Amino acid sequence: MGTHVAILGTGGYLPRRRQSASELAELVGMRESTITGKFGLNGKHLAAENEHVSDLATAAGERALAAAGVDPGDIGAVVYFGSTFKDYAVWQAAPKIAHNLGCTRAFALELDYVSCGGPVAMRVCRNMLLAEPDIGPVLAVGASRESALIEHSDRWSQFLFTYGDGAAGAVLAPVDEPPEVEVLGSHMITDGRFADDAMVPAGGTVEPVSHESVDAKRHVLRVENPSSMAGLLLITLNQLTAAARGAATRSGLTLDDIDFVCTSHVKRTAHKALLDALGVDVARSVYLDDTGHMTGVDTLFALDRAAREGRLDPGDHVLLVASGTGCTWAATMVRWGRRP
Repeated sequence: MGTHVAILGTGGYLPRRRQSASELAELVGMRESTITGKFGLNGKHLAAENEHVSDLATAAGERALAAAGVDPGDIGAVVYFGSTFKDYAVWQAAPKIAHNLGCTRAFALELDYVSCGGPVAMRVCRNMLLAEPDIGPVLAVGASRESALIEHSDRWSQFLFTYGDGAAGAVLAPVDEPPEVEVLGSHMITDGRFADDAMVPAGGTVEPVSHESVDAKRHVLRVENPSSMAGLLLITLNQLTAAARGAATRSGLTLDDIDFVCTSHVKRTAHKALLDALGVDVARSVYLDDTGHMTGVDTLFALDRAAREGRLDPGDHVLLVASGTGCTWAATMVRWGRRP
């Protein structure tokens, strides 16, 4: 019976098409230096017109399975944690991804945690595998194509121009002994006062689809409550730190034990503020200035990149930490390798 949960392999995927900072500057009416400096974005990747969330997730899933050395037919569950803007509305991506990959034994599970999907998926998969080890191994995979939800002529949609497209996945399994890469403790915090701050306003039961909603461009991602969102900056910093502290405590650690941080793409100043609050040098983190924000994909994509670039040392305690609109703040600790 498994008493630990291992990460057997990870994988990331970025679409071929790339949008440069200079192209973005022209679209949003800003200086290129503002986009690269203040917003920390040198460019981002955009999915092709016929490249959908299930396609992106399938590509990342293939890479994660290959890295793990696991046959798709051995996967017991495919857990999707990416964007809720998928191939179709009111539709699950996980069954399609499982079918694409040939995970014929797997059941499908979907998590809806927007931008904090990565650490939440690690928590859910770990707890599920500890409770029911006969399920494993499982594939956690997420994708985002929310660049298609931005309306550059709308001030409060244009605000989200840093959103890019991409996918990431990981294969997890229950094991009896401490593994090379282990998922440790997690912590989550939610404050529903901010639930209505950002959304696609039309298309649900509150504002059904109509000619008027289409003409008014109400089917794009918008900040509906700018004054509330503006006050979130300090709250988010404090709550991310609290989530990190909770994850560390549940791992038998403290903030001082964090060696590396994988977090969402945000402005450079906000990224540094979080690292300072955690007491971790900025050099010991991944800053996704070439991808932009890929919603829930960011943290796991950053983990995969850090591992492939050889930036993680044996025994490093790696923190996956992110916030999701709504608002939920989530963190999961991962121990990467064993100290000599």
